[in-house]
Amino acid sequence: MSPKLTNLNPEEFLESFDKFGIHLGLERIQQLLKSLGSPHQKIPVIHVAGTNGKGSVCAFLLSILQEAGYRVGRYTSPHLLDWRERITINGQWISAEDLQTALHQVQLAIDAEFPPTQFEVITAAMWWHFAQQKSQQNLDIAIIETGLGGRLDATNVCDRPLVSVITSLGLDHCQQLGNTLGAIASEKAGIIKPQCPVVIAHHDRAGYDEAIAALQTKIHETLAPIAWVKPAKRSDDGYGAVWQDLHYSLPLLGNHQLMNSAIAIATIQVLQNQGWLVTNKAIRQGMANTQWAGRLQWLEFEIDGKLHKILIDGAHNVAAAEYLRQFVDENFPDHRKHWIVGILNTKDQAGILKALLHPDDLLFSVPVPNPATTAPQELVAIAKSILPISAFVNSSLDQGVEAAFKDRQLPDQIPNMVILCGSLYLVGEFFQKYRDRFQY
Repeated sequence: MSPKLTNLNPEEFLESFDKFGIHLGLERIQQLLKSLGSPHQKIPVIHVAGTNGKGSVCAFLLSILQEAGYRVGRYTSPHLLDWRERITINGQWISAEDLQTALHQVQLAIDAEFPPTQFEVITAAMWWHFAQQKSQQNLDIAIIETGLGGRLDATNVCDRPLVSVITSLGLDHCQQLGNTLGAIASEKAGIIKPQCPVVIAHHDRAGYDEAIAALQTKIHETLAPIAWVKPAKRSDDGYGAVWQDLHYSLPLLGNHQLMNSAIAIATIQVLQNQGWLVTNKAIRQGMANTQWAGRLQWLEFEIDGKLHKILIDGAHNVAAAEYLRQFVDENFPDHRKHWIVGILNTKDQAGILKALLHPDDLLFSVPVPNPATTAPQELVAIAKSILPISAFVNSSLDQGVEAAFKDRQLPDQIPNMVILCGSLYLVGEFFQKYRDRFQY
């Protein structure tokens, strides 16, 4: 029996469904949406799956389409600060009142015999809210990011998406999706629909043959028009990018954004072919205006009257950790790295730490604000089994931040840099605790 929303605020109501855990499958969400009047069938949708880059691609698409004059819904997860940030129109969070209304409609539609998961509840609320906004001409198109996988993800309920997008693939969520790239690719490929266009990141690295074969199998089965996308190139100034002779600014940091931005532009090209009016000027301006919090983001904040600069990134799987390490090595080769790290126990902790850490680094392990956190002392033990590094156990994020910013200059005055990563839940906690101290 689900709790009554009238007795709880939206956050409390959603948290009450956490007990049902993660259960992939479409039966519950399909039944729930049918009871809500099938709102998911009333919205033009771009559906985005992948291991890494989903959020960045969605951010690029939002900014470009908004610049072209469209009203754009976006659904992403997880959130950093508030459940409302998952459901936005033109970047504006759903209001508390509208979220309350949407959740109330979902609650009325729940069959007590088939209780939905937490993700299914917020996903159903998103579909209902976007359909309402579409009927009021406050929404033109929605960009929907999968939560986990694709084939059995609660977002995978649209038969005719405008375009399906699959970003970079890697090993993550192996308990649910399989422990090979082929198995994971098969799950992500579940968002590909018969004769609907699909845009896919092209993988030419060793070990991806199995993944490409799985994707191609699904493409052949569905007769889906396919665009395999290779990354853009850096422009001569080193800050922008070039893809198919289109030059544009690239405000999101890291070389992996060369692929993500190219995927976004290829997706826009599909929409252009369908009659959506998006000019190259809108693409360039949209790219230049793109923002995506908590991903390779520099923040300056104050502690005890002193200003500190920190690099924030989720880096919650091995591939993302490799991107992060590449970025700091290329841009700060002479700095000693102080890592504030928290990782869930459902992740490849050893793989992530191996990608992040070098022997002369310092590690400050902290807990993640999630029941599945890896204990800080366990993280230190894993790190020391990989590399002979200096590692420090911290019982809280506050303690880890304070320890990482202590003056630990080496005799030859090698400069330090502090990086916080390992989990988006940890990034969210940092924003929650320190946002009042940020310098803008």
